[in-house]
Amino acid sequence: MLNQTSSTRTTQQWQQLDAAHHLHPFSDMGSLNRAGSRVITHAEGVYLWDSEGNKIIDGMAGLWCVNVGYGRKELADAAQKQMLELPYYNTFFKTTHPPVIELSHELAQLTPEGFNHFFYCNSGSEGNDTVLRIVHQYWAAQGQASKRYVISRHNAYHGSTIAGGSLGGMGYMHEQMPSRVPHIVHIGQPYWFGEGEGQTPAEFGLARAAELEARILELGAENVAAFIGEPFQGAGGVIFPPDNYWPEIERICRKYNLLLVADEVIGGFGRTGEWFAHQHFGFKPDLMTLAKGLTSGYVPMGAVAIQDHVAQTLIAGGDFNHGLTYSGHPVAAAVALANIAILRDDGVIDTVKHDTGPYFQKSLREALAASPIIGEIQGHGLVAGMQLSPQAGSQTRFENGGDIGLICRDHCFANNLIMRATGDRMLLSPPLVISRSEIDELVEKAARCLRLTAEGLGY
Repeated sequence: MLNQTSSTRTTQQWQQLDAAHHLHPFSDMGSLNRAGSRVITHAEGVYLWDSEGNKIIDGMAGLWCVNVGYGRKELADAAQKQMLELPYYNTFFKTTHPPVIELSHELAQLTPEGFNHFFYCNSGSEGNDTVLRIVHQYWAAQGQASKRYVISRHNAYHGSTIAGGSLGGMGYMHEQMPSRVPHIVHIGQPYWFGEGEGQTPAEFGLARAAELEARILELGAENVAAFIGEPFQGAGGVIFPPDNYWPEIERICRKYNLLLVADEVIGGFGRTGEWFAHQHFGFKPDLMTLAKGLTSGYVPMGAVAIQDHVAQTLIAGGDFNHGLTYSGHPVAAAVALANIAILRDDGVIDTVKHDTGPYFQKSLREALAASPIIGEIQGHGLVAGMQLSPQAGSQTRFENGGDIGLICRDHCFANNLIMRATGDRMLLSPPLVISRSEIDELVEKAARCLRLTAEGLGY
């Protein structure tokens, strides 16, 4: 039973209980417990408040997910109504329920042509586990079970389950996970600033896409099942590939008969000003992994969107032996429907595309134009990655860039801004409902923290 005095605890008391009982994701718990966690108590719109009363602008939309902002009564009402009607039932054993039926119908209307079937889970990680199952079942059902290899990229993030972590190309995760899923291999990432010195972006884009063809030929096309990629790399640093990269990747996949999987966990539901980020980059996947913006993070939910030719093969192929207790959870489905209605009916994504997105990108570049430690700014819509560099505008990197990123993040903490550090790149991805005046505040605080970082380095 919840302690009735919990609302009167001090920050220190909460921190002590947190340290005593709570293991945080992706954290050095010894260091965190010594410093004490920041305790977030409530939120509204694009702002958070902590237990000390500080008002913080959330430049990361939670964890890339609170697309419609905090405090939306519509989503709370949808959850409450569904909890009272049907709080839970499974979709096993020849059973379904109205919320998951209506959500599937709605997704079929807003996804690109050919996506008419959806499998539900609880997160992007589980979504990518599901993708592996679908990919292997698809080829086995066609008598091509030898097509087992899935090709991903270095510095990709596809979740932190064993399968998701294997698909991802984060070396530090692999070091702690010696028992990885077999038949997963990686090629280079399309990170021109960090790895394309001496080449134009266009040359580098084609060269990195050519690595896919080379790996297919090395493994044998008859053994390769799929290629998976985030349209832009999120946790890897908001890395946008050169314009010619994705069309060439798609051409290679079609040439060698591979399934093309777009991990839309971060990019989906409006982040780039399109419903799905692959639409911005101009390619057509066979499968999409969805999560985060599907419910704006209000309740956990993920999904895999499946093109008709894949879905029909699965349907004709007998039992698909995969499922989760909470697949298509009725409360999550009801919240997802209410969330999609806000994004659509309030014109949120159109506003990102035509107004706030361009305004954010222009404002950020103008505010940082004179920064001595910004090598490049990438992004579109309401997502941006700022590359730290010892020489502004040059393709050079700090030797200790990751440390400098953490210094900048500390300035963000002190200035009531959530801006993420990923190595030597600083990231912004605010709620999609952010206003122009809130963008002004966000950009001013980001510029201030980068200026303080530069001053601390002696610039």
